[in-house]
Amino acid sequence: MDPRTTALWRLSLRLGRKAAQRKAPIALPSLFFVTDPARTPDPTCIAERLPKGAGVIYRAFGAPDAATVAGALHRIARARGLILLTGADEALAAAIGADGLHLPQRLIHHGARLRARRPNWILTGAAHDARALHTAYLVGLDAALTSPVFASRSPSAAHGQLGPIRFANLVRQAHLPVYALGGVNMKTGRRLVLTGAAGLAAVDGLV
Repeated sequence: MDPRTTALWRLSLRLGRKAAQRKAPIALPSLFFVTDPARTPDPTCIAERLPKGAGVIYRAFGAPDAATVAGALHRIARARGLILLTGADEALAAAIGADGLHLPQRLIHHGARLRARRPNWILTGAAHDARALHTAYLVGLDAALTSPVFASRSPSAAHGQLGPIRFANLVRQAHLPVYALGGVNMKTGRRLVLTGAAGLAAVDGLV
């Protein structure tokens, strides 16, 4: 691992221990690498630096080479002991033998049906507010990623950031593990130690 990845991993473990994943019915990574076609054009390079037990959420967004990239990530995940989820694409997850699926907020209401079809999958979802977090819990998702906690280059961050205090309030209200996403790096991540976050999810922070 490179020093930046190592530092963020250790910080994520610290958060995970503090939260004790008390709301988690299964073992979850403390750190997720979330891919982005623009900001992480070669996600395999980053996946190869991740420590055993970390997670990867591959978001293809309809890329024509999605199956190829997902297959490469799957091979890396198996070799390095990573947890691999695909974003929104159940068929792709099944085809490559992924560990589960990550849903955008607009699709989290499908969680119950997915759980019935795929009882052994890890199911996570994006949830940007208290209502979405409650829905994620009701439909049986294992965890939620809430963003943007800090300033981010993601288009979804255009409407402003939550900040540590508002994020901590959402975590306290939630009935499932919540990860911080959006502008997460070593500097900003330190501000989340007392928020109750189950861990960190990063894009640029791992580039």
